[in-house]
Amino acid sequence: MGVFLSVVEEGDFSAAARRLRMTPSAVSKIVGRLESRLGVRLLQRSTRRISLTAEGSTYADSARRILNDIKEAEIAIQPGAEPRGRLRVSLPSAFGHRLIVPLLPAFIDRYPAIELELMFTDAIVDLLAEETDVAVRVAAHSDSRLVVRRLAPNHRVICASPRYLEKHGTPMTPGDLQHHTCLGITSRGGLNIWEFDGPDGPQSMRIRSPIEANSTEALRRLALAGVGIIRMSEILVGPDIRVGRLTALLTGYNHHDGPPICAVYPPGRILSPRVRVFVDFLAEQFTNPPWLYGAP
Repeated sequence: MGVFLSVVEEGDFSAAARRLRMTPSAVSKIVGRLESRLGVRLLQRSTRRISLTAEGSTYADSARRILNDIKEAEIAIQPGAEPRGRLRVSLPSAFGHRLIVPLLPAFIDRYPAIELELMFTDAIVDLLAEETDVAVRVAAHSDSRLVVRRLAPNHRVICASPRYLEKHGTPMTPGDLQHHTCLGITSRGGLNIWEFDGPDGPQSMRIRSPIEANSTEALRRLALAGVGIIRMSEILVGPDIRVGRLTALLTGYNHHDGPPICAVYPPGRILSPRVRVFVDFLAEQFTNPPWLYGAP
């Protein structure tokens, strides 16, 4: 597998041979024996270049994962081995920028040999298809293929800016929301049903908003500008409420919590040291939620 991947990466038998300190004929024979054993052609050979067949492309992807697993296994059993290599992390946009990024300098100082690749999106990324190592999510988990580690609860709060409330008044009951501009999440209908427990029992309101966005940060900024009312994780708007930029509403009602904040990653017989230390680091930081809620 290693010889085959060297040929793929170098694009030439001779270059791969130099890299591996072998003869070109030895490299060619190893790849030929591999193709014979598999019963398929992995490479298209010509006088000018080498290219992968469809079967070769599939095999190359699997070979990379297998060889990486072997490397991870060797690192995992070495006493005191320092986690190293590239770690691909998927983060929700607003949550990632506001709360995870400020934590990363401490992680980088602790694990300088780990190279971070951060991807920000509010979409649910297929970790296996996108070859992503770990994701932090504030969403329900339906993929049974993934390992889920809970980091923190997700308390929700309904709030608006003092500017909005001065102009439009303050809703006193869930029913009053029908007469206000509530800001919704695009294409995620479950998040636009606001549920309450109060003196009259459970209530739910489906928000039909004239303004929607697929970004929680965009909705937060619109609320700060006085455009409307939002329901959002306290961990995101808590600092705004603490300093008076936003005002918590309907505090006499119990707002149903959302799915907890979790780290998710693909399963494996051997957990990558990079993933393990990153998830452990986040769990350590999230043991004191008030510290996070007080972040600027």
